[in-house]
Amino acid sequence: MTPPKRSALGIAQVEAEVKSLWALVGEGALATMKLDRIATSELEALPFDPGGAEARVDQVMEALEAYGADLAGTPGGAGWLYVQHVPARRLVAQVVRKLAALSTWEPFAKAPGPLRLARYEGLVGLRSSSSREYRAYTVTWSGIAYLLGAAAPHNPLRCAQLRNLPPLPVAAAVPGPAPSELPLSEVVALSWSSRHAATLLPVLEELARNGHPSLVLDLATDPAERCPASTVVGVNLCSPPTGLFALSGAVDGPRLRDDGRVVRVDEHEVRLDRLVRLVSVLLETSGGCTQPSWRSVVRAETWLDGVLTAARPHTVLVSNDTSPLGALAVHVAERHGANTVHVQHGAWTAESVAWPALHSRDIVVMGERDLPLATAWVRHPAAEVHVLGQPRFDALAGLSREAQRRYLENLLSPSPRRGPARIAVWACQPFGPDRLKAHADLLLDGLWKAGGDWGLVIAPHPAQSVDVFALVLQRDGRPLVAVADPWIGARGCLAGADALASAYSTCGIEAALLGVPVLELGSPDEHTLVLSDHGLARRCSTADEVADALVALRDPRPPSDRAATDAVCRWRGDSAAQIARLIAWRADGDVLHFHHVRHDARGADSGRPLGEGASAR
Repeated sequence: MTPPKRSALGIAQVEAEVKSLWALVGEGALATMKLDRIATSELEALPFDPGGAEARVDQVMEALEAYGADLAGTPGGAGWLYVQHVPARRLVAQVVRKLAALSTWEPFAKAPGPLRLARYEGLVGLRSSSSREYRAYTVTWSGIAYLLGAAAPHNPLRCAQLRNLPPLPVAAAVPGPAPSELPLSEVVALSWSSRHAATLLPVLEELARNGHPSLVLDLATDPAERCPASTVVGVNLCSPPTGLFALSGAVDGPRLRDDGRVVRVDEHEVRLDRLVRLVSVLLETSGGCTQPSWRSVVRAETWLDGVLTAARPHTVLVSNDTSPLGALAVHVAERHGANTVHVQHGAWTAESVAWPALHSRDIVVMGERDLPLATAWVRHPAAEVHVLGQPRFDALAGLSREAQRRYLENLLSPSPRRGPARIAVWACQPFGPDRLKAHADLLLDGLWKAGGDWGLVIAPHPAQSVDVFALVLQRDGRPLVAVADPWIGARGCLAGADALASAYSTCGIEAALLGVPVLELGSPDEHTLVLSDHGLARRCSTADEVADALVALRDPRPPSDRAATDAVCRWRGDSAAQIARLIAWRADGDVLHFHHVRHDARGADSGRPLGEGASAR
């Protein structure tokens, strides 16, 4: 996505005698103003407490739920805020972040007052993102002024860039059969990302080998995220109706008149009716499978109803049940009396999840450290959590390190001349360009300082545009840098690396399981997978720390502790089989062939058969 142009605005005090009045003004006018002023770009760069911000997001979302959760619902009874909670929450997080910036700026904190908006500026806009598909919505500073009560007779809801967005490229799929023509399937799985497909297909193939047919609903709208057809008989693939996620249009419920009700965020009073109006922009805009419009949600529910009526599954299997499609799928499954199983597809930390909520009945997590998080996040009254590892990782033991090393060497030195002696792989995430550049500079400077002839292979995230790395590749001199093919990614080459660097890519866990040294990148206040807490990584916040970590690799390393790796991910090569047994057991009550780590209190005898998991309530 092309980065949006930064709004060249500032905030200035324009009256101070009786009551402070602040206004958004052109950045060029700031220098001529005599009272307190600041550019919005500087304001947004002020430090703030992310933990406190998260608590305020919770506070606003609770107020929004109480105020307007019943404003719209699907025909099947799924409320708009239940389905669209994640996009709404992310927009609210941007509101809270900007309000925190206002509170952090001392002149405004000392003399808070009304904020006059910039005429004609749209109220909802876009932030920079390196994701190919996902749109990082935000509220503009005029949107903040509007939420705080400013009149906006000339301001459209959408900024110009959002109004003129080109249609998202839609995956070219073979039109699927009508729901009534689908085969009976014991399990229906939903996938809309390559990570979902790689997590769920091994489980479905294990089920199929044991006579349990399944159906995968491939909902991806990014062509690179499509689910491949399985070669195992009994695993069928189905696509939704063409254009399902290309629907835009008005939503009647959230169009409220001003009623003056507010939620207080520190010293600020945010108008709830206006917040609903801004969130409605997301509901009315087609955003692909990750951010479907409300019209797409309603149409998707009807289609899912038809699929489950025809297939009659006993289980609906997902790898994400909190974002719109996952939350909707669980709601529809429960109406049809099907069990719901969620398999964790990526690493969790308390700070990095979009919404700490899990809706499925059975929650499968990677490692012991995920157990308390999952137990705290479950919403199903009979939920149980099972530590069974990650099906994607079952194949790690069979990787050819030699073949992957040759791939890395050929990327860095395709000509006969000798390439670098040591190679690091950077497993990226689709951060904004500024954050990616900061990580790139940190890593490249550290590689240079480490000496020892290091090279770097950048492995883009599956949802990331490779165009964002152009500036990194133009860097002169050493170390040599190359970008891995998008279809290879970090998973396809990390086994051949001398070190893997990342902020919180799940590939860091895979590298740790294989004994590849891991560097967790980022400033001290950035989130990581905290593998360093388990002795499975080095935390690196400066180039010198990167260099020190790489130099230390010359010394012999002790073998990794099995307890440490088990805490992060249970890895026995049989995760897919264990999850398949859980699904089958839940359907027919057969516990004889299902054995995994028991989560009852140590020494207690609950009478629960092995494999039933830990009750989350």
